[in-house]
Amino acid sequence: MLTQLLSSVVTPRAARLAPDQRRDALIGATLPLLLEHGRTVTTKQIAQAAGVAEGTIFGVFESKDDLILSAVERGLDIEPFLADLQAIDRNQGLRERLLDLTERLQARFQGIFTLMTAMGMVGPPRSHVHMAEGRQWAEAIMVTLVEPDAASLTVPPEQLVHMLRLLTFSGTHPHVSEGRQLTPDQIVAVILDGVLKKED
Repeated sequence: MLTQLLSSVVTPRAARLAPDQRRDALIGATLPLLLEHGRTVTTKQIAQAAGVAEGTIFGVFESKDDLILSAVERGLDIEPFLADLQAIDRNQGLRERLLDLTERLQARFQGIFTLMTAMGMVGPPRSHVHMAEGRQWAEAIMVTLVEPDAASLTVPPEQLVHMLRLLTFSGTHPHVSEGRQLTPDQIVAVILDGVLKKED
């Protein structure tokens, strides 16, 4: 009877994992908590979310700050975004491709803005050294999505991608857009159609 009672109140612990797996699991548990609590998140909250003892954290991380930095870097990691771009259907028409691209680019920006705001950050951590390189890879993929229609454009595909990124960034940023964020439809319409009414 006592055993049954105790099992009903004791939080189940996570299965024993290899250090790298435990590290990955703790980072995964920490990232959502950062979005909710920012830097005030406690190791107790992280341990509860991961289903481990609080001391387990310090078996794979030197400190709470080390874990938080690793979680922030996970949140800023561009690799999932690159895979997301590669998944865009290239058989779609140009407008549909750009809409698909803009939706994914906007989701990427929103995730970064949300994380940086929660953490009180004004820029990426200094240790995030591969961000510029990743951005170059992303832009290269975007250009390949536009190149099939290069002959129908008034600007090179590289310039169109540059314009699309700038408009999506500013139209998605909560402060730059002054709370009036642009939709993917609006962004693509400005890029492809402009804002002048067509003459009859």
